[in-house]
Amino acid sequence: MSQNIVLDLNEITLEKIQHHYENGDLTSRELVTFYLDRISTYDKQGPKINSVLEINPDALFIAKSLDIERQNGNVRGPLHGVPILIKDNIDTSDQMHTSAGSLALENHYAKSDAFLVKKLRDAGAVIIGKANMTEWANFMAYNMPNGFSSRGGQVLNPYGPGVLDVSGSSSGSAAAVASNFATLSIGTETSGSILCPAGNNNIVGIKPTVGLVSRSGIIPISISQDTAGPMARNVKDAAILLEAIQGNDPLDPATLAAPNEMRYIEGLEQATLKGKRFGVSYEFCIKHLNHTQRSVFDEALKLIEDEGGEIIYLEQISPLEKKESDYKVLLHEFKSGLNHYLRTVSTDIKISSLSDVINFNEQNKERCLKHNQELLIESNATDGTLTSPEYLKAKLNDLEMTQKKGIDLVIEENNLTAIISPNDVWYGIPAKAGYPSISVPSGFDDDGMPLSVIFTGEAYSEKKLIQAAYVFEQISQKRVPVVFQ
Repeated sequence: MSQNIVLDLNEITLEKIQHHYENGDLTSRELVTFYLDRISTYDKQGPKINSVLEINPDALFIAKSLDIERQNGNVRGPLHGVPILIKDNIDTSDQMHTSAGSLALENHYAKSDAFLVKKLRDAGAVIIGKANMTEWANFMAYNMPNGFSSRGGQVLNPYGPGVLDVSGSSSGSAAAVASNFATLSIGTETSGSILCPAGNNNIVGIKPTVGLVSRSGIIPISISQDTAGPMARNVKDAAILLEAIQGNDPLDPATLAAPNEMRYIEGLEQATLKGKRFGVSYEFCIKHLNHTQRSVFDEALKLIEDEGGEIIYLEQISPLEKKESDYKVLLHEFKSGLNHYLRTVSTDIKISSLSDVINFNEQNKERCLKHNQELLIESNATDGTLTSPEYLKAKLNDLEMTQKKGIDLVIEENNLTAIISPNDVWYGIPAKAGYPSISVPSGFDDDGMPLSVIFTGEAYSEKKLIQAAYVFEQISQKRVPVVFQ
């Protein structure tokens, strides 16, 4: 930094970062140094948030090389020189491991970058490290605490370390961005794992349509529901990150059905809620909320109405609201997907199947099985070929009830811009549909737990969801920076 300028880098936005880079007030190397210092001060001691699992030893060198590129007149875009954390279930072909938080894979180095990681590197991002996460993306045991992994330990919520639930499984990705340990992060979601930790950590999370962002090079749970997505401290930064990681990948057939790359920032500043219609399955959404949580949700709905939006109260959005959520599809797809991924792991590690993972854990019970592994065992009992009638019927029923007889039908019949729900309530239905959602801070409950409102739409409706979320963010202003004592 210039000797005459002192910058407050907490909560710094992408726009301000690029402004300071261009003015010579700040370099990428200095910004990486700032984040490394905060990680050492607050993540690994002090409150010990424990959100960062591993640091990229080349981060400072990469940042310096990008500073030199800028000096030579080559600026790749809005992510040039920006430090980003990557969830530990996403492959990086550098000196960092990819383990999904499991000790069984603690020595696994990926042979190549995941497709989205290549996109980030091409965009000039500095991958500063790997974020801790709930082990196996929270598909290991019924009583696994959110944010816990045998390899990384427990991630804490920076708004109440050791008291408030950090949520899962992109817990480290969320807590780190909330704590200003990086500008941005990448999380992954199968069912709630971006949206819920984003809500609980007072940041923005976008869960894209399945297929908008490539899943190749990501340790899987479900081919039907898995997606990676951006996590940021504001909607605009999250949208910029989504622009960078979307794209067609020949190794992921789901991306080949996606539309051409969208520009989510175009028209964002002119976005409005006037004349827009937002549906809410109100009785379903509030039935598990306490008084304060309901008041915060009601305030969010009123803000939307005051801004010219119309709230449409619906009896239900999907028939699945009246049934207990099940995970039959995930049990079958996890074994199939994980066995396929583990073929990429070095034979020296001796982990090439879900059976090997289970056996490793049994042989290392003290370190690996603090919370059991029932879901791994149940998944391993499936045929692994995705031919089971139980699986096929469950998958087709999930799609029918959430898409054609759910979100698509309700949006078309009521001419909706989006569906609205409070955090931690309705995410499972768009997850089964493979449809997009965005979580935006909406306030706090009496215990200091951050709350959020979630905007959900039909397939590939990210642009209108981002616009609605951006306007809500601007009128509500509920993001509160973490203050460490």
